[in-house]
Amino acid sequence: MTSLNRRRFLSTASAASLAFAAPAIGRAGMSANDKIGVAVVGVNGRGGEHISEFLRDDRTEIRVIVDVDEAVANRRCDDIEKKQGLRPKPVSDMRQAFDDDAVDIISTATPNHWHALTGIWAMQAGKDAYIEKPVCHNVLEGTALIAASRKYGRMCQVGTQCRSSKAIIEAVAFMREGGIGEVKLARGLCYKRRKSIGAKGDYAIPATVNFDMWSGPASLTDPRCTRPNFHYDWHWQRHYGNGDLGNQGPHQTDIARWGLGIDTHPSRILGYGGRLGYQAERKDDKYVDAGDTANTEVSIYDYGDRCIVFETRGLSVDDSDDTELNTLFQSKSGNKVGVVFYGSEGYVVQDSYSHCWVYDRDMKVVKEFKGGGEHFKNFVSACQSRKVEDLAADVREGHLSAAISHLGNISFYAGESNRLAVADISAALKDFRSLDDNEATLQRTIQHLKKNGVNTDADFLSLGALLEFDPEKEQFTNNPSANAWLTREYRAPYICPTADKV
Repeated sequence: MTSLNRRRFLSTASAASLAFAAPAIGRAGMSANDKIGVAVVGVNGRGGEHISEFLRDDRTEIRVIVDVDEAVANRRCDDIEKKQGLRPKPVSDMRQAFDDDAVDIISTATPNHWHALTGIWAMQAGKDAYIEKPVCHNVLEGTALIAASRKYGRMCQVGTQCRSSKAIIEAVAFMREGGIGEVKLARGLCYKRRKSIGAKGDYAIPATVNFDMWSGPASLTDPRCTRPNFHYDWHWQRHYGNGDLGNQGPHQTDIARWGLGIDTHPSRILGYGGRLGYQAERKDDKYVDAGDTANTEVSIYDYGDRCIVFETRGLSVDDSDDTELNTLFQSKSGNKVGVVFYGSEGYVVQDSYSHCWVYDRDMKVVKEFKGGGEHFKNFVSACQSRKVEDLAADVREGHLSAAISHLGNISFYAGESNRLAVADISAALKDFRSLDDNEATLQRTIQHLKKNGVNTDADFLSLGALLEFDPEKEQFTNNPSANAWLTREYRAPYICPTADKV
C-alpha cells in the first residue's frame, strides 16, 4: 500500500514532474494551437456545471459526452452543439472516451461509487482527470488514485473548488500569519435541510438507463430500485453514496484541514448519530425511509494537537438556538454550511465558497475576505504546464479530505447497532477527550432533534465505534473488522485496482 509519508510524496511528485515535461497533453504531436479535447462523464446533475465551465474556456472543446442514460447524453449534446458549434459524440460506455485520441482530458461527475475507477481508467489511457468530490467512495480507492496519477504522470484535480477561492486562500494565509492567534480546532457544518427520499419500494429503473453500467463497481442489485428518485437520491444509500458527511463534508473538511495545516489522516475517530425524524414528519411510526446514511451525525477527528469536528443536520434548521453559531454565521434560521476556526485571539468563519469573516474574541467583525476562483481553468492550466504543483487541489489533497468523511462514516457504521440513551453517549464522550467541548456539541444536537419532533428518549442515537487509525498504513489498529469498510467488494469487470496494481 502506498505510504502517505510526506517526504516520499514529494520525491514521487518530483519524479512525476519529469514525466510531465512532454509537450503534448494527450495526443502525440499535438500543437500548441490545438484545442484541448474534453470528455465529460456523468452529465445528469453536477456534470452540467462541468460542461458550462469547459464551454467558457477558449482552450477547450467538448468532444465526447458520456452518460448511461441515452436521453440525458443526447440532450446535453444538442445543447452543447448550439453553444460551441461542434456536436460532441454521445456514448454510454466511458471506455470509448478513454480510447478516443481526440480526448485529452476527462471530467467526471458520476455517482460516488464510480469516481475512483473513472479516474484510474482515464489516467491509464493517458488522459488527465478532473474528479468530483469525494474523489473516492472509500479510503483505499483514494490511495490508488494517487498511485495512478504518479505512475502515469497525469494531472488529477479534485472538485473541491474552495482551493481556488481568493477569499479562502487569503483567510488561510491570514491564519497562518497568526491573525487569530493559535488555532487548534475547526468545526465543519452541514446544517442543510434534506427531506426524506421516500419509502422503500419497488420502483422501475428509467428505461433509457443502462443499469449494468450505472452500477459499475458496485454489486448489481435487483433490476428495480428501492428509491423513488433514481438519479439523485443514491447519495443517501451507502452502496453508492456517502451521505452528507461524504457529499458536503469534503468541501468543509478540506478547508478545515487546510487551515489547520494538517497533512495526514487522524489517529482517532468517533462519531454518533442516526437517520431520525422522518417518522415525525409523516406522523407514521411504520414509515421507513429508503436511505441508510445518517441524516444527523457528529464526527470527531483527533490529530493529537489539533482537532476537526463535522456536524451534519438534515432535518429542519430553522429557528436555531445555537447562540454562538448564530452570531458567527449572522443567521438564526436557514442552512448553515461552512467552517469555524477557533483561535486564541478570535474566529475565522467560512460561510460560502467565496466569503470569510474574521471575528475578535468578543465576536465582533474585524475583517472579511471576498472573491471566488476559477477551479476548472486552474486544472486546464496545470494540464498545459505539466506541473503537479500548479494544481489547486491535487488528488492527494482530495484523498486526505475525502478520507475524513469515510473514517467518520466507518465509525458510525461499525457502531450503528449500539443505540444508547443520551446520558450514555454523554458518558462515552467524556472518556473521548478532544479539543472540542464534546458535551456542548451533543446537547446542541439533541436540542435540534427535539425541535424536529424526535423523542430522543425513545429514538436512540447510535454511538459509533471509537477507532484508532494508523495514518501511514491506512489501517485501524484496534478494530480489525472495521478495516473491511476501507474498501469494498467489486464486480468484474469494474474492479478498482489497489495502489500497487494500478
